[in-house]
Amino acid sequence: MDIQCVQAFVEVSDSGSFSRAAKSLFLTQPAISKRIQALEATLDVKLFDRVGRRVLLTEAGRALLPGCRRILEEIAESQRIISNLHDTPSGVLNLATSHHIGLHRLPPVLRRFADSYPGVDLKLQFMDSEQACELVLHGDIELAIVTLPFDADPRLTLQRVWHDPMHCVIAIDHALAGSGRLTLKQLLKQPGVLPSSNTFTRRLIDRALGLDHTTSILIETNYMETIKVMIATGLGWGVVPDSMLDESLSVIELKGVRMARELGAVFHSARTRSSAANALMGLLA
Repeated sequence: MDIQCVQAFVEVSDSGSFSRAAKSLFLTQPAISKRIQALEATLDVKLFDRVGRRVLLTEAGRALLPGCRRILEEIAESQRIISNLHDTPSGVLNLATSHHIGLHRLPPVLRRFADSYPGVDLKLQFMDSEQACELVLHGDIELAIVTLPFDADPRLTLQRVWHDPMHCVIAIDHALAGSGRLTLKQLLKQPGVLPSSNTFTRRLIDRALGLDHTTSILIETNYMETIKVMIATGLGWGVVPDSMLDESLSVIELKGVRMARELGAVFHSARTRSSAANALMGLLA
């Protein structure tokens, strides 16, 4: 099978569209169609059905897809091994990070990386930590720099880079500000402004504070910057990391409560790291 045809087949399967696959591969739609037709002719099967505007895999297409993914993964792995033989990192580094880390931790590192390794084409995506870990697991990206999960999939390798203490806070002009040590019961009488319940950070907060479905939550969002602004306007209490504390927030001391998350890198355990990934990790260490 022609590798370009295999790549086109996987891209159409993932995107559900010939036009989106063409855009992703920087080809024309007729070129994508020709590659699919060539693969169908080689295998003597039909791989896609068109149902209205939707493109769906046939039974043969569904059977073929896992093997085609493995072919592309093996080729990518071979390219990384060859790339590592060179003294100077080069090629493409597919990297994902969370918005918070991308804003508050990575900029100086990425500046040094770009200056030191101009031959590396850095493809950086911003997304939730949970989504980034899934993409690493499925081989779509090589490296994620995110909030590390408590119970990671055993196929993932985690490497801590930053210890990130977190604090319960409230607006500096809130009635509870400056009132000394509060009990958790007193705090929870106020509505919370917290990360979404499916995030690693929220699970940490829930464990530390013993939150459950009865807790009054005013706002849930995955963006720490939004959480900070909402707390500072007086809408409720919340939890933010050290790096976001300023004069707009008052830290609430809760007896016996200590919170910290670990931020760092996530790789697939079975995947050889590229020289570019190793170079970036060298700057993070």
